Amino acid sequence: MKNIILVFIIGLFSLTVSAQKARVKGVILDEFNNPVENVTVKVGDKGTVSNENGFYLLELEANTKVTITFSHVSLKKITLELNLKPNEDFELNPVMNSKVEEFGEVFVTGNSKKRIEGVTTIDPVIIRKIPGANAGIENIIKTLPGVYSNNELSTSYAVRGGNYDENLVYVNEIEVYRPFLIRSGQQEGLSFTNTDMVQNVDFSAGGFQSKHGDKLSSVLDITYRNPKQFAASLEASLLGGSLTAEGISKNQKWTNITGVRYRDNSLLVNSQETETNFRPTFFDVQTLLNFNASTKWNFSFLGNISQNRYNYEPLTRQTNFGTIDEPIALLVFYEGQEKDKYLTFFGAGKAVYQYNEKNKLKFILSGYHTQEQEYYDILAQYRLGEVDANIGSETFGDVVFTRGIGSQLNHARNDLDALIVNAEVKGFHELNEKSQFEWGAKFTLEDIRDRIVEWEVVDSAGFSLPNPLLDYQNDQPYNPYVGPLAPYQNVRATNFTRINRLSGYAQWNYRGNIGEHDYWVNAGIRAHQWQVDADGRPKGDSQITFSPRAQFAFKPNWDKDMLFRLSGGLYHQPPFYRELRDYDGVVQTNVKAQQSVHVVLSNDYSFKMWKRPFKLVSEAYYKNITDVNTYTIDNVRIRYRANNDAEAYAYGFDARLNGEFVPGTESWFTFGYLKTEENQDGKGFIARPTDQRLKFGVLFQDYMPNIPNLRLYLNLVYNTGLPGGSPAYADPYAYQLRLNDYRRADVGFSFVFKDEKIKSSKVWLKPFNEFSLGLEIFNLFNNQNAITNTWVRDVYTKSQYGIPNYMTTRVFNIKLVARL
Repeated sequence: MKNIILVFIIGLFSLTVSAQKARVKGVILDEFNNPVENVTVKVGDKGTVSNENGFYLLELEANTKVTITFSHVSLKKITLELNLKPNEDFELNPVMNSKVEEFGEVFVTGNSKKRIEGVTTIDPVIIRKIPGANAGIENIIKTLPGVYSNNELSTSYAVRGGNYDENLVYVNEIEVYRPFLIRSGQQEGLSFTNTDMVQNVDFSAGGFQSKHGDKLSSVLDITYRNPKQFAASLEASLLGGSLTAEGISKNQKWTNITGVRYRDNSLLVNSQETETNFRPTFFDVQTLLNFNASTKWNFSFLGNISQNRYNYEPLTRQTNFGTIDEPIALLVFYEGQEKDKYLTFFGAGKAVYQYNEKNKLKFILSGYHTQEQEYYDILAQYRLGEVDANIGSETFGDVVFTRGIGSQLNHARNDLDALIVNAEVKGFHELNEKSQFEWGAKFTLEDIRDRIVEWEVVDSAGFSLPNPLLDYQNDQPYNPYVGPLAPYQNVRATNFTRINRLSGYAQWNYRGNIGEHDYWVNAGIRAHQWQVDADGRPKGDSQITFSPRAQFAFKPNWDKDMLFRLSGGLYHQPPFYRELRDYDGVVQTNVKAQQSVHVVLSNDYSFKMWKRPFKLVSEAYYKNITDVNTYTIDNVRIRYRANNDAEAYAYGFDARLNGEFVPGTESWFTFGYLKTEENQDGKGFIARPTDQRLKFGVLFQDYMPNIPNLRLYLNLVYNTGLPGGSPAYADPYAYQLRLNDYRRADVGFSFVFKDEKIKSSKVWLKPFNEFSLGLEIFNLFNNQNAITNTWVRDVYTKSQYGIPNYMTTRVFNIKLVARL
């Protein structure tokens, strides 16, 4: 009997051991480091297929020697042998090369899905190397077609006629936010995204799918890197520096990447016309922690703490404008200072449940908390005069005749405390080899406490100018003015606002064939419900929107590799807090969602030139926008009318040619044409504040064949002038003059001591995988670019002059990069 029990126990133990599992997982890349989709991964009769990000996961028997194969229709097969321990998570990231017997490009590459969706993919290596006054992802995006920005100090950008608030930004599928009170690009300091932590960057300028959120213009989707081994990097320059470290645990279950950044914009701000005492500090810490709990569960945490302190004390300014025959100068002397502070906290937890190879669920919980203050008292005393243009005169260049004098006293005590919490669940289901279904639901709570106190007193030739909205008649000195004394501008409001939002989406993807031709269809719908509750104001109505969207892509079986794409639908933008606040700073609880009909027609042509790969992407688009919430732009601050009293349209054409103009490097040339106008209160169509007609962009990389260590990076942007805005309280229909064209070229020279292509036997370079020293020249041709106008009065002619506020001049920077 004992022997039977012993045999039974031994047999049960053997069964238990034999049933123990392990798993192999990883990301499959091609020789260009692009993720490869639809790779078949097999062990015996078990198998799986890599997804659009190149990721695969496969369970296999532990304590058993197995053969794993990676096969793809256009890439060489890889065969490996493994013998894993029980419950071991083994990460294997193979690189698959193109077949020697390739018969032309096969359209099943890792970027195929992004190509179908019309998404632009940007290599993170390019992002880190291309120079810019505010280098990073947004710096590169501004060179893309359809993307416009006239402010090199800002990370904000406008897309195809939209404004800075109409763009979605995701990091690891989690929506991120910008501070609310920032008025000037030089106050921003750091973008949320840490470039050294980035793995993938995808950008869509319109016609995007239902799974993306409720904005009108664009989607920027960023994925942070999941470390595979220990690594560290250091960047240092005259503008600040960053330190990033990453690693993985011995059991392959835990990974972490953490970055610390510091920035000081003094070098750039001190190059502007206004002489200042400028003491900024921009600092942030960011971390991504991953935990692979089992073959089915993965957990991650993304955290960020950012502190921006902006202390600004202007001293003097002189701006020359007018014509050669009649030059005019504005001289300003300042007193006072500005002290701003922005402190933000962000944390997000994400859990991924891989039920099986065809079904996946994602759970996301995130919170964003910002505390902001904007305090300033600045007195500007100005003198507007004629400049001596006689070259032989002893007073050449000096102001010899004063047309007007005056002063402006600006005061602000603005405070904001905002808390935003999101809870979201997403599902992905592969119905069969040709179709997939995706869905998601999200709850958002926004709790915002805001106090705005701003006023401006304007004095011209000894007289304080009253608020132009007051009903009064001034016939001094014949009759004394007995009306109320009021600042020229006066905005005072306190808002305690809570917004509850519930949104969701469902979409279906299908791939089919028409004869020998391939086509793809995506169809989906979004829904968004919200209600605004503001203390002291009537509670807003519960509002709901539905946004159907679709994409159709067709790839004919031609000798030439072409893809045609038609996308569009109905897009809504339910108002965020800034869109609810009117010119007087008061929250309007019943502001409706802006609505836009998008139609985008695209052609994607891949070809070879000089035996190197190139791609030409061209897009024509049209937007019809209703319930428009009109606004004014002052630098990067947007102030809305919050009354949905306008309609608008935008149409244009974008083109981008990218490829290896220089062997082994990627460069591109872009062109964009845009026209966008709005009709306020039925008064007729005028240019919108973002109506920037023409855009040219160049991003170019080069190196010297005889000195491969020496490399060049060029970032060039040309935009035609924006509307110059209008004086406070003025009718924008009376002011339709434009700013001068925006022309900027940033160039970087880098001497590479060591990297993946250049090896070195020097002892001091052995610890480094990359080490380089560079020189950057911002605004190479020293162009004067204006961001807005300052409006001053001529006491004699009673007319107002728009004085351009110029951005940075030519600046030199030194940059050191070291990576372990």
